[in-house]
Amino acid sequence: MTTITANLKKSAKKMPLKGMMDNVMEQFNSAADHINLHPNIRKILSITNNEVLVNFPVKMDNGDVEIFTGYRVQHNNALGPYKGGLRYHPTVDLDAARALAMWMTWKTSLAGLPYGGGKGGIKIDPSKYSESELERITRRFTFALADNIGPEHDIPAPDVNTNSQTMAWIADTYMSTRPPAQRTANQHVVTGKPDGSGGLEGRDRATGFGVYLTIKFWAEKNKVSLDDKTFIVQGFGNVGYWAAHFLEKDGAKLVAVQDAHGSIKNAKGINVEDLFNYTKVNNGSIVDFPNSKLVDKKDFFTLDCDILIPAALGNQITKENAPKIKAKLIAEGANGPTNVDGEAILLERGIAIIPDILCNSGGVIGSYFEWLQNRNGEIWHLEEVMEKLSKKLKGSFDKVFDYSERQAIDMRTAAFCIAIERIEKAYVQRGIFP
Repeated sequence: MTTITANLKKSAKKMPLKGMMDNVMEQFNSAADHINLHPNIRKILSITNNEVLVNFPVKMDNGDVEIFTGYRVQHNNALGPYKGGLRYHPTVDLDAARALAMWMTWKTSLAGLPYGGGKGGIKIDPSKYSESELERITRRFTFALADNIGPEHDIPAPDVNTNSQTMAWIADTYMSTRPPAQRTANQHVVTGKPDGSGGLEGRDRATGFGVYLTIKFWAEKNKVSLDDKTFIVQGFGNVGYWAAHFLEKDGAKLVAVQDAHGSIKNAKGINVEDLFNYTKVNNGSIVDFPNSKLVDKKDFFTLDCDILIPAALGNQITKENAPKIKAKLIAEGANGPTNVDGEAILLERGIAIIPDILCNSGGVIGSYFEWLQNRNGEIWHLEEVMEKLSKKLKGSFDKVFDYSERQAIDMRTAAFCIAIERIEKAYVQRGIFP
């Protein structure tokens, strides 16, 4: 057992963790201990730079006014502008936003991008609102945030329950509030926009493609073929679908899926494209897909498979279900899907984990390409984007895998160490004002 694993096990025995912020701090401190991070820099990286909370009114379709609460947390910008998604979900709060912003700092640093980390969103269940209401909510939220975001300051992107349309509304609202001569120069205030509004071709699949690539790279390092390997996916949105799409093309077989509506399985295989097309005509739900059986939600992670891809929300793999997981590899398509208690158990059982800040970093790398495209007035084509993405992710994966092997530590700790060391170097070289 590695020292890091032992530390995780000890921490897991202390008391139940309260939330994602507890998890990210446990992960950060384990890595900081491993690299002997300077105490002053540890203090800086342990807190957020800015936390914005806005309450704003929006008129609904029926004429009533509702008050919404939105958040934007900016963790660190030592390497460049804050970067991270905006999610619309009932679980959005400051604790979650802080944790997600911190993870974004490590993710952008690990990928070698000129960004820091930020995150936020609105505490809302978007399924309860019409598209016109969501547009007004988004535009009003953007107006409330306008002085706290910007193409060289803080660059939001899509996340849970937000998409390219959401980003188009934000970009249009933000540009409309700028002086006329500056409007087009602010198009890259967000990334993940539609192709026709400054978006990057291939940005829609970048995160899921990255999940697939890291699985492929792991398989190559371990001399394992993906052909006929079985996998299950929690979350069949943008990330889960594209990860499954590319894995299936490489010969792997999807045998179970879980989404917000329910869980299904078919040991003989579920055709990814057929399921995706089914969700389009079934209100986004996978339930009752032909030739599939329903699975109890609590039993989903215990299903027989070679690869498990949690691509939904955080804190899904815990000390309760980790002992029952049968997968040999977990590829974290979501942010923070495995808590510290669960990870300690998985590592003890010899189950490999491709950590979120590496596994799902294809999205922020794609966002960086879009940002560059907008800044330089260029148009990149799909083949070029996918080639650049593959090269960037291969470099990141090799660094983490090799560091993990050399130091005899798990891949998450290795990824954190690499990310934190890059930020530490920036502080050492620049000093701390004044």
